[in-house]
Amino acid sequence: MASETAHRLTGQDYKTLSLAALGGALEFYDFIIFVFFAATIGQLFFPADIPEWLRQLQTFAIFAAGYLARPLGGLIMAHFGDSRGRKKMFSLSILMMALPTLAMGLMPTYATIGIAAPVALLLLRVLQGAAIGGEVPGAWVFVAEHVPQKRVGFACGTLTAGLTFGILLGSLVATLLTSALTPQAILDGGWRIPFLLGGIFGLGAMYLRRWLHETPVFTAMQQRKALAAGLPLKTVLRDHKGSVVLSMLLTWMLSACIMVVLLMAPTLLQKVHGIPATAALQANSVATVMLIIGCIVAGALVDRFGAAVVLIVGSLLLAISCWSFFQVAALAPEQLMVAYAIAGLCVGVVGVVPFVMVGAFPAEVRFTGFSFSYNLSYAIFGGLTPVTITLLMKWTPMAPAYYVVGLAAIGLLLGFWLLRDAGQRTSLKQADAR
Repeated sequence: MASETAHRLTGQDYKTLSLAALGGALEFYDFIIFVFFAATIGQLFFPADIPEWLRQLQTFAIFAAGYLARPLGGLIMAHFGDSRGRKKMFSLSILMMALPTLAMGLMPTYATIGIAAPVALLLLRVLQGAAIGGEVPGAWVFVAEHVPQKRVGFACGTLTAGLTFGILLGSLVATLLTSALTPQAILDGGWRIPFLLGGIFGLGAMYLRRWLHETPVFTAMQQRKALAAGLPLKTVLRDHKGSVVLSMLLTWMLSACIMVVLLMAPTLLQKVHGIPATAALQANSVATVMLIIGCIVAGALVDRFGAAVVLIVGSLLLAISCWSFFQVAALAPEQLMVAYAIAGLCVGVVGVVPFVMVGAFPAEVRFTGFSFSYNLSYAIFGGLTPVTITLLMKWTPMAPAYYVVGLAAIGLLLGFWLLRDAGQRTSLKQADAR
C-alpha cells in the first residue's frame, strides 16, 4: 500500500505540474509570438525605403537572436539553479520573459525614435532568448524533482505538452487578430495586443509561482551540504561527456521534428504541393493538438514500460507516419488532415526526451548538464535544420521526410543503447547482490 501511494501524484504534485505547464506555455507563447507578426514588425521598425528582402532579413535576424542567446542565458541561470535553488531561477526566467514581451508591446516604432527602435527590439529579443534558455530545462528539472520517481515520465510529458500548447496559443491569437482586424488596424496598433497580453499573463504566472516550493531533491542536497563545489559546468564537461552527447542527440531529434513537422510543414505544403493556405493551417492546428496528446501519452508510457522501449517503438512510428504524411501531401492531398494528425501524434515521442535527460545527470549538476546540452544543441540544429532541408529540396521534394526518418533512426539507435545500458546496470546490481 505504501509503495502504491508513493507512485501516486498528490494534490501538491498536480498543483506544481499545472503551474509549471501554464507558465511554460505562456513563456513559449511570448517567445514565438514575434514570428507571427514578423511582416508587420518589419514595416514598423525599419526604414520604409529599404528593399523588402532586406527588411525581412533584418526582422528574422532579430528573431534568430533569441535562439543565439539561449545557450549563454540558460547556462548562467542553470549555474545558479544548481548552487542557489531551482525555484529562484524558475521564477526569474518567467519575469525575464514577461517584462521584455510587455516592453515590446509598448515600444515606439522607427517613425518615432529612428534607429533606436530596432536596436531596442534586438536587446529585448536577446533577453527573451536568455529567459527561455533557463525556463525550459529548469521547468523539466523542477517538476521531475517534485513528483514521485514512478511518475517522472508523465510529469515531463505533460510539461512538454504545455510548451507545445504555447505554440498553438500563439497561432490561435495571431489567427484571431488577423481575422478580426484589417491590415491597417493591425499596423495602427493591433500588433501590440498579443505582446501586451503575453506580458500581462506572464506576470500573472510569475505571481502564481510564488506558491511553489523548492524541490525536495535540492532541499535535501542543501541539508547534506552536497551542492556542487566549484563550477557545475566544469564537472559536467569533465565527468559526464557521454550524457552530454546523448542529450544533444535527443534534443536534435526533439527540436528538428517539431520544426519540420509543425513549423515548416505548412509553408512546404503550400509551396511544394500547392495545398491552399487555409487547408494547410487547419491541418497544422489539428496536428499540434495531436502532438500535445502524444507527449502526455508518451510520458505515461515511459513510467510503465521504460524510456528505451517507448523511444524504440515511438521512433519507428515517427518514421512511418512522417514518411506517409509527406507522401499523402504529394499524392493524395484529400487525406492530408488524417495523415497530418497521425504524424503529429507520433511526433509526441519527443515527450520521452526530457525524462532521459533528467536522469542522465546527477542532481548536483542536473540543471547545468541539462541546460548546456539542450540549449547548445537547440542553437546548432535549430538553425541548421531549415537550411539543410532547403538545400536538400533541390534534389527531392521528399527531403523533409528523409530528414525526419534520419532523426527517427538516431532515436532508434539511442533507444537500443538505453536498453543495453539498463540491462548492464541490472546485471551489475544482481552481481552485487550475490
